[in-house]
Amino acid sequence: MTQQTIGFVGLGVMGRHVARRMVQDAFRVQAYDINPEPLEHLKEIGGIVCTSAAATAVNASHIVIFVVNGKQAEQVIFGPGGLHETAAAGLTIISCVTMLPSEARFIGERCREHGWSFIDAPVSGGEVGAKQGDLTVMASGDKAALDASHALLTQIGTRLKRVGNQPGQGALVKTINQLLCGVHLAAAGEAIAMAQRAGLEPQAVFDVVSQSAAGSWMLSNRGPRMVASAFDTSASAVDIFVKDLGIVMDVARELKFPASLAATALQSFLGASGAGLGLKDDSAVVQYYNGFQRNKE
Repeated sequence: MTQQTIGFVGLGVMGRHVARRMVQDAFRVQAYDINPEPLEHLKEIGGIVCTSAAATAVNASHIVIFVVNGKQAEQVIFGPGGLHETAAAGLTIISCVTMLPSEARFIGERCREHGWSFIDAPVSGGEVGAKQGDLTVMASGDKAALDASHALLTQIGTRLKRVGNQPGQGALVKTINQLLCGVHLAAAGEAIAMAQRAGLEPQAVFDVVSQSAAGSWMLSNRGPRMVASAFDTSASAVDIFVKDLGIVMDVARELKFPASLAATALQSFLGASGAGLGLKDDSAVVQYYNGFQRNKE
């Protein structure tokens, strides 16, 4: 049986795990990343190392992109050494990138001009979800392309949600998702920091609120790191939420929508980033509320 050839660009915190699982599930994965380390790891289990994004598209039916933002995605596709140099008509590009809806629409239009299908498919679930294969995928695009790509999309994440028939709609749903994630995380940081300021035992407070009506996934997942001040191992950095909540505010301005809670949460992450915590785990937002005392010690 002939293996399906998949191009893969972006082996970061999440992408490397998705690519690994594809190799293990008998896809022929040819991958590129600017960092050689994850490429070597993928090669060890049977992946194919490429020296450019363009090389990943040779004989591939699909390209999966896991980069940081819309500008990087556009460069991967249309920039020097990009997919456009080798991609044949009929290629399907699956973008798992968190970007502005307008960026996803624009990239989708350019791809259509080249005879490619573009599926806007941002994901949620973080590194743990990527490792376990249970990411939530918010996919939008042409129905025929979505139907033909169903098996690959469910390989990326078992919770596949088809949210629209045009690129940009997936990005809009991810924007709403990140609004909630950012607000929940900032609120968790505020609560833990207030408990610390009041002289309470943070662990005891966390044990109560995480199991009460005040609980949330973000509190349960990030709260233990806040309590332990364990920010050095980053599953998702503070600066990621600076970016994502910035997208929320850009969309809110476009819609003339008063996203006041998201705006406040963004200030919290900006404050933490400005204090030098931008590359720390996003749970370090708690330091914004307690005056960064632990960070200075």
